[in-house]
Amino acid sequence: MANVERLCANGVYDPPMYTQAIKVTGAQSVVFLAGQVAYDKDGSAAHRGDFKAQAREAFRAIKAHVEAAGGRMENIVKINTYVTDVRYRADLAPVREEFFGRKGPASTLVQVCALAHPDWLIEVEAIAVI
Repeated sequence: MANVERLCANGVYDPPMYTQAIKVTGAQSVVFLAGQVAYDKDGSAAHRGDFKAQAREAFRAIKAHVEAAGGRMENIVKINTYVTDVRYRADLAPVREEFFGRKGPASTLVQVCALAHPDWLIEVEAIAVI
């Protein structure tokens, strides 16, 4: 199993919600997850207009994929999150914490003008080492 060490260099701000850098040793596999969104059972956009529900569904899908690959959420070392409005940032933090705890993986948050479906409000991609 991979050893994942969260770190922050001396003199660099250490944010409470994500990790600045991650060092991985002993990894057997690297899993790259495509952007996950809130799908309903038919493949359409789920939870239209509900950012928190869409975020929870995206993270649930990430968790399912990582577990299917033999890992745990602790194996996720990097996430990129795309939102259609940066004002969702406040709603994102508690949902992320449900899945990653207080100190999540290295991450990037970007506002985009649109996602692949007009009803999606968030998309999250991830990298895990197992």
